[in-house]
Amino acid sequence: MAASNCLAKIRSSYGILSEKEKKIADIILEDPQNIIHSSINEVADRLKVADATVFRFCKRLGFKGFQALKIALASDIVGPLQDIHETILETDSPAQVAEKVFQSNIRTLEDTRRMLVEKNFQNAVDCLLSASKIEFYGNGGSGIIAMDAHHKFIRTGKQSIAYTDTHFQLMSASQLTERDAAVFISHSGTNKDLLQVLSVAKENGCRTISLTDYAKSPLSEKSDISLHTIATETEFRSEALSSRIAQLSVIDALYVNVMMAGKEAAKESLQRMRSAISEKKI
Repeated sequence: MAASNCLAKIRSSYGILSEKEKKIADIILEDPQNIIHSSINEVADRLKVADATVFRFCKRLGFKGFQALKIALASDIVGPLQDIHETILETDSPAQVAEKVFQSNIRTLEDTRRMLVEKNFQNAVDCLLSASKIEFYGNGGSGIIAMDAHHKFIRTGKQSIAYTDTHFQLMSASQLTERDAAVFISHSGTNKDLLQVLSVAKENGCRTISLTDYAKSPLSEKSDISLHTIATETEFRSEALSSRIAQLSVIDALYVNVMMAGKEAAKESLQRMRSAISEKKI
C-alpha cells in the first residue's frame, strides 16, 4: 500500500491549504512536468512567495523537502497526467455521464488504495479485533457510511452500533471505556460536533479511529489511528460525493479482515443472522 502519489496528496489536502499554498498546489496540478524541472527558487519567484513558503508546503504534504516532492511527482507522471473521463460536459449523453462517473469512482478507489498506510490499516484492524464494542459515528452523508459500517459489522458477532445524531453520539461516547473502539467518519475531518464526541470518547480511554479525506485535519490528528481516502472534485460532483465510494471500500476491507480473524465465531454469527432473515423471505 502507501505509494507517494503526490498529485493525489495535493488534491486531498487542497481544502486545508493557505491561500499561498493553494497557489503552489495550482501550478503543480496544472503543469507537473514543468515543476520537475524547476528549482525551489524558480517556483517561489514565479509565485512571488518566499522559498520557505514552498518548503512548508512540501512538509505539509509529508515530504522532507522540495526535492523529495519532485521525485514523487516524477513517479506520478510516468503514466497519463489527466483522466480523459474526468470532465463531465453539459452536452454529454446520459450514457457518457454514466461512463465518466464510473471512471471517476475507479480513480478514487485506485488513489485511495495507493495512499493507504499499511501500518495504520493494520493498527485499525487490531483495534477493532480487540474491542468489546465498536461504535461508528458520522453526520450527514458520512452518517450513511456509519450506518453501512454497522450493517456490516453486526455480522461479525461483535457488539456494534452507529449513531448519526449528535446528542445520541455524545450520550453514547460518555459510556465508552478503554475496552471499546469508536470509528469517526468525516470527509473534511473538521466537523465540530464529531470533534466534541471524539474528545468525550478519548476522555474515557476509548481507542479512536478516524476515516477522512484530509490527512492534516483536526479529526485525523486527534484520533489514535487515522485512515484516509482520496477523492477529486468535478463541476457536477463534489469531493464528498466521490469519497463515499472510497469510505465504503475502506470499511469493507476492515470488515473482511475482522471476519477472517474471527473465523468460527464470525461464521456462527453470520449463520444465525441468515437464519433469522430467511424468515422474512417468501
